[in-house]
Amino acid sequence: MTNENIQQISEKPYIQTLLLCFFLGSLGVHRFYVGKIGTGMLMLVTLGGFGIWALVDTILIICGKFKDADGLLIKN
Repeated sequence: MTNENIQQISEKPYIQTLLLCFFLGSLGVHRFYVGKIGTGMLMLVTLGGFGIWALVDTILIICGKFKDADGLLIKN
């Protein structure tokens, strides 16, 4: 197996990221938490894309497809 096939997992806890997104997703708090400051600010200004962006992020986190600022997956 080569290094290209190994999937690296973020050190950010899955549960904390999911809870932040669920309760404070419209403010972009979960994006600040994982290091995505720019999109966190954009979510803060647009109130999570009027809720749609926060909902999409919640689904991505649940499915294990959400990545942190370093491009590492946040998985359970």
